[in-house]
Amino acid sequence: MNDPNALIQVIGMPILLIVLFYFLMIRPQQRRMKQHQAMLAALKRGDQVVLSSGMIGKVVRVEDKEVGLEIATGVTVKVVKGMISDVRSRGEPAPANDSKA
Repeated sequence: MNDPNALIQVIGMPILLIVLFYFLMIRPQQRRMKQHQAMLAALKRGDQVVLSSGMIGKVVRVEDKEVGLEIATGVTVKVVKGMISDVRSRGEPAPANDSKA
């Protein structure tokens, strides 16, 4: 271990791996988490949302930690905000086979 190159390899490789992990795994995950939090903060009544289970519904009530979601005509359920995976805006075109306008 008297060789300075060996010392650089022993100390440098773990530091290099930590930096690589940060830029390839930790930083993108933090960015996605911030985008998700911003999406949930901008949630408003009338938005069409997709839950993590794949269920689609329309927001009828927004609270601090929960959202009232209409999943069928006259059927409203309470959903934890964190379970919302995507927000579809009101202005999205309806599918061709959908009778609603």
